[in-house]
Amino acid sequence: MKPFISTIALFVFFTPLLQAQSKKFSYSELKMGSPFNLIIVSPDSNIANHLARKSFELVDSLNHIFSNYDSSSELSKINASAGILPYKMSKAMFDLVQKSQYAYLESKGVYDISIGPLTSLWRNARKSKAFPNSNTILVNKNLVGLNQVRINKRLGTIFLPKAGMQLDFGGIAKGYIAQWVIDYLKANGIHEALADAGGDIVISGAPLDQKGWLIGVNLPETTDDLLNKKLQLNNCSVATSGDVFQYIEKQGVKYSHIINPLTGYGVTNLRNVTIIAKNGATADWLATTCSILPIKEAKKLALSQHAALLITTQENGKLIFETTPNFNNYWQTTNIIQVKKKIKQ
Repeated sequence: MKPFISTIALFVFFTPLLQAQSKKFSYSELKMGSPFNLIIVSPDSNIANHLARKSFELVDSLNHIFSNYDSSSELSKINASAGILPYKMSKAMFDLVQKSQYAYLESKGVYDISIGPLTSLWRNARKSKAFPNSNTILVNKNLVGLNQVRINKRLGTIFLPKAGMQLDFGGIAKGYIAQWVIDYLKANGIHEALADAGGDIVISGAPLDQKGWLIGVNLPETTDDLLNKKLQLNNCSVATSGDVFQYIEKQGVKYSHIINPLTGYGVTNLRNVTIIAKNGATADWLATTCSILPIKEAKKLALSQHAALLITTQENGKLIFETTPNFNNYWQTTNIIQVKKKIKQ
C-alpha cells in the first residue's frame, strides 16, 4: 500500500484570472512527510489567509489521529494495544475505519489497513537494501487480515487480537484528510478550491469561470514528463499511484512499495494508476488497489465504485493505456500555454 510519502507527480495548470473580484491564493506547508498544497479562490485575502491557516490546523489534528510516525497519535495507541485490550476510537478514527472496512470488503481483501507489519518490514528492507527472507515475510503476513480485527460499532471500539498487529492508513488517509479540508472550506463559503495532500488531490468547483481544474499526469517511472493530455476536473478527487524510487530489487526484479497483503510481497507489475472518484478516500484506496489487481479486475472494481481508471505502462519504449470507458470524459485536449506546478514529491 502507499506510504505517507509518495513518489508520483501530478501537475496542476492555471489559466489567467478571469474575474476581477476573485483571486486565487496559494499556500503550501510540509504535512505528513510531503508538501500539502492548498489553493483558495476568494475575493478577500484576509478570508483566504484565515481559512488556509485553519485548514492546516485541521490537517495537523487529523494527522495526529492517523499517523503511524507520531508515537502519541491515536493510531499508535491502537497499535500499542494489540493483543492487550480494545481501544475506544474517536469519531474521525471510527469513520475512517468504517470506510477502510468497506474498501476491504469491496476489494476482497486486496486493500487492507491491517497491513502494517508488512509495510514496516518492507520499509526497513528498502532502507537497509536487504531483501527479507520468505519465513520473515510469512510471519508478518500471518499478522495481516482485517477480518481478524474486532470492531464493535455499538461501543465504538477496535481490538487487534494478536500482539504485533498494526494498522496502517497509508493508502487512504491523505485523500481522506484532503476531503476534510475541501468540505471545511465549502462549509465556510469557499466553493472553488484545491487541496493536494502530497499528490492525492481533492477539488471543489472550477476556478474563475473555467470549465475545470487542469491537471496533468506524469508518464510511468518519471517525475517530470507528462502525458500530452490534461485532465479537466471539478467537484471530485484524483489520485495517482506508482513507483519512481520506492522499490527494492532482487535478481533484476523490482518489488514495489505497494504491497499485496494476500501474498506479502510488493507488486512487480510496475504501472501508473490514476483514479478519478467522488471523494478523496475512495480515490486513494482505489489507486492502491488497482495497482495490485489484474487489469480486468481493476476496471471492474473502479466502475463498481462509480470511479474512472487509467492504467499506464511502458513496454519496449511504448506507452500502453488501459482505461474504463468513462475516463475519456475527463480529458481536456486544447493546447494552452500555462504555468505548471508540481504537486507530488
